[in-house]
Amino acid sequence: MKSITIKGSERESVGKVATKALRNAGAVPCVIYGGNQPVHFSADERAFKTLVYTPNAHTVVIELGDKSFNAILQDIQVHPVSDRILHIDFFQLFEDKEITMEVPVKVTGVSPGVLLGGVLRLNTRRLKVKALPKNLPDFVEAEISELEMGNKLYVTKLVSDKYKLLHPDNTVVAQVRISRAAMKAAQEAAKAAKAPVKGKKK
Repeated sequence: MKSITIKGSERESVGKVATKALRNAGAVPCVIYGGNQPVHFSADERAFKTLVYTPNAHTVVIELGDKSFNAILQDIQVHPVSDRILHIDFFQLFEDKEITMEVPVKVTGVSPGVLLGGVLRLNTRRLKVKALPKNLPDFVEAEISELEMGNKLYVTKLVSDKYKLLHPDNTVVAQVRISRAAMKAAQEAAKAAKAPVKGKKK
């Protein structure tokens, strides 16, 4: 999985006054959980743009002076009106411990059902995976080359030996639905087939 580096500074004071001062200065207060004890730090709000405002999944290298932490974004608080980032929680990664996170679904291939006029619907845009940090995928590939009209692609078709998908077996990832145009054409064809054939006059 691709990684983003964020440089910040450890926070000595974590009270409301100090937090408000950080935000007024354009910084975001953050916490790293998962280690022996939480690590409080702050970083410039602009440093999080490539991490937060993207559909892609990333791990994060957080550099705090001479200390470095590998982590993933766990939770984010955003102002309801201004959309400014108010607070971010990270979870520290360890090479020998599995981690759970959501990654996007990437559709590949061409569906025969779509070529015949069907409409591809992506029911699940992100999937929750569990894996060691080195095996976390950038995305889960959904191959649709075998989807005929009306077919569904279940999560059981996306298994991998590098990670586990934490979803019920009946979870539908994608499906090809019959479009209105295709349905109308089928109905018209059915009517034409039922219509009586006019015989020639003698």
